[in-house]
Amino acid sequence: MPVIMSVIVGLPLRVAGDLRDTVFPPGCAHCHVRTGRHGALCPSCWSELRLIERPFCEVLGTPFGHDPGAGMVSAEAIANPPAFDRLRSVAVHDGIARYLVHALKYRDRTDLAPMMAGWMVRAGGEALSSCDCVVSVPLHRSRLFSRMFNQSAELARHVARLSGRRFEPQALVRRKRTSQQVGLTANARELNVRGAFIVPEQLSPAVFGRRIVLVDDVYTTGATVSSATRALKKAGATNVTVLTFARALSGPI
Repeated sequence: MPVIMSVIVGLPLRVAGDLRDTVFPPGCAHCHVRTGRHGALCPSCWSELRLIERPFCEVLGTPFGHDPGAGMVSAEAIANPPAFDRLRSVAVHDGIARYLVHALKYRDRTDLAPMMAGWMVRAGGEALSSCDCVVSVPLHRSRLFSRMFNQSAELARHVARLSGRRFEPQALVRRKRTSQQVGLTANARELNVRGAFIVPEQLSPAVFGRRIVLVDDVYTTGATVSSATRALKKAGATNVTVLTFARALSGPI
């Protein structure tokens, strides 16, 4: 395999692409059936992806069951305003979206990141077009050492590249090692990540007075991105949009 890849890398781009497709035929990122190109879903899997489209709450991005009119905000956003300014996500965190997130995060499928980021750029279009930089939710250094990569940073890197925005990978640091959020209640999640993030003093110019898009893979209760947002705003960020690939919903859409 390494010999084949080294040969492919040394060829002209068009020839290398044709040879790669011969040796590694493009397949659906979920079911692996043959597709026309790499980094795509087949029509059947695409139809099962529950995309989050308008109409939705302008703050939390929660889909509405009917169209209440432009600029409407959900009761949840009014009763409990989030730390961030708005949330945008590609799809509901179930089925194929969950599979893609888990494959990237736990099965080292970093090849999925460009495809997922492309959909995230579409979902975060307005915020990305007006932001100053893209920041990812960081891992603690001990967890990064054991996992070897940060899935949120992979998504953010490609989001920044595809949208032509600056990526600031060091602008936010996780200063304390937190427990895994999976299985914790909403309150426990909030306590777990309280004060977990900080903007290093030397990176504060990259944050102060800036409009930021904060990237994570999944939005569940919002505890992690809320804690990260507070750190960014404490450092002077004027606006923070959270952009995730998937988000959990408590009810049907």
